[in-house]
Amino acid sequence: MELNKDTRDRIFAAADQLYDQTGRATFPTVDAVRKAARVNMNDASAGMKDWRRAQTAQAAPVAVQVPEAVQQVHGQALAALWQAAVDLANESLRAAQAGWEAERVESEALNKQLGDAYETQAAELEALQGRLTELDGLHRATVEQSTAVAGELADTRGELATARAAAERAEARSVEIERRAGELRAELDRAHQEATRLRGELAAANQTATAASKQVEALRGELATVKAKAEAEAGAHQEQRKAAAQEAARQVERFTKTQTERDEARQASAQAREEAAALRGELHAMKEQRRELLESLKPSKDKAQTDIGKAENKGKNN
Repeated sequence: MELNKDTRDRIFAAADQLYDQTGRATFPTVDAVRKAARVNMNDASAGMKDWRRAQTAQAAPVAVQVPEAVQQVHGQALAALWQAAVDLANESLRAAQAGWEAERVESEALNKQLGDAYETQAAELEALQGRLTELDGLHRATVEQSTAVAGELADTRGELATARAAAERAEARSVEIERRAGELRAELDRAHQEATRLRGELAAANQTATAASKQVEALRGELATVKAKAEAEAGAHQEQRKAAAQEAARQVERFTKTQTERDEARQASAQAREEAAALRGELHAMKEQRRELLESLKPSKDKAQTDIGKAENKGKNN
């Protein structure tokens, strides 16, 4: 009978374990292996035969017949060699016979163990039958008791149906609550992501506003320089000084407006980049105006110096 691999492996593992427990002195019985491997008696018997054969298997030399032509050629030398081969074959035969005898003894022992195991199983079956008879009596008593509680069971079924309906409603509400909780968790995650994004934009807006503030301070310094230069030239260029003062006032007004926009940009991060762009545009325009103002002041100054030089030459000539 061919055993499947899983059953054979379990039988071999159980046999090896029981064999090791006895110090490898005696082979375990078939019944002990059957119980340890949890297999039926037929599988245990077939598996133990293979296991015992694997434990006692030994290699024996093989005798080969010498061809007649070779015997004629080699003569006495071949006869001596053949005698040695025959002796070796006889030794192999005796070893094989000893192995067969050992296998026969093992087979007889195995058969005895099978008989003992079957007797043990028969005793166990008889005990189980007695137990079955006892359980059958208990079953009859149980049937009588079950008839008595049938009415109570009907009432209990009604109560169970009511409880089951309530449980189903509670389960449906639990599912709805779980679904709503999942939606709220998703909304919370989106809110966290939006807050992170807004914090990043606010930080960028603050950086932009800080850079704009530095530019405003630099423009103020340049404006102070322009005002000082315009005031220094005010004696000779009254009209130009008034125009420069008006332009400076306009620039101061623009600077004040730029500073106000910078403060508003710090409070409203969403509009900071647009206001910073507008501020840079105004800054460029003011630089252009300052350059134009300096260009307009330069010809007047050169003309005044020319007029003064002409007047001095005229006085010397007089």
